Amino acid sequence: MTATTSRGVSVALEGVRRVFENNLVVIDGMDLRIEAGEFLAILGPSGCGKSTLLRLIARLADPDRGRIVVHPEAERFQTAFVFQDAHLLPWRTVLDNTALPLELMGVAREPRYAKARAALDQVSLLDAEDRYPAQLSGGMRMRVSLARALVTEPRLLLLDEPFAALDEITRFRLEVQLRQLWLDRGITVIFVTHSISEAAFLAGRAVVLSRRRGHIRLDRRLELPAQRDNDLRTDARLAQEVRILLGSMEEEEEE
Repeated sequence: MTATTSRGVSVALEGVRRVFENNLVVIDGMDLRIEAGEFLAILGPSGCGKSTLLRLIARLADPDRGRIVVHPEAERFQTAFVFQDAHLLPWRTVLDNTALPLELMGVAREPRYAKARAALDQVSLLDAEDRYPAQLSGGMRMRVSLARALVTEPRLLLLDEPFAALDEITRFRLEVQLRQLWLDRGITVIFVTHSISEAAFLAGRAVVLSRRRGHIRLDRRLELPAQRDNDLRTDARLAQEVRILLGSMEEEEEE
């Protein structure tokens, strides 16, 4: 399932292989296509290549074999990356942290602050624009990181376990907010997580990677409604999807 009006890009991995310096093969011969406007979750045990795959798609590293094709790939194509740590600059306010990508792009002060305030408004943090990171909770810092990622209006948003260190209530709130942002913006989202329930709640499609060389064990489109709120967490449909994803991961442990 994709967002109603897609502004995203498609991503195709064709025979992708990635080997670390100690000859450890992390990903070997991966073929995967992500449609424009899709919300994809990537699951798997530690060391299966989830984060490596995200870095390859972000072009923070190059595959040793195969290729990654993004379409359309124009000069104005933009990718945003949100990490587990918010990585905010402690000496800059919330507004200045959010506006930083635009500042680095040379956008003038007035329009970059206008865009930064609009991004903060989308994550319900406009009233905190003059605060510093030390004055924020963990959930607020992550929302600033998300606003900073969205301020350039990216077409591809990559998230590497962004909510892993947060308490459950805060994580639930941010999951609902992220899902709605995706629906509103129609961009392509690729979300790496260890949490099966988080993957099932957020994504339209989930891919489970094998511990060995990042092979795809399961590629499933989730049979859940587009609009999702916390009521869904106790819905039998979500429980069924969690069971299917969990079953795929448990099968490997038994092999």
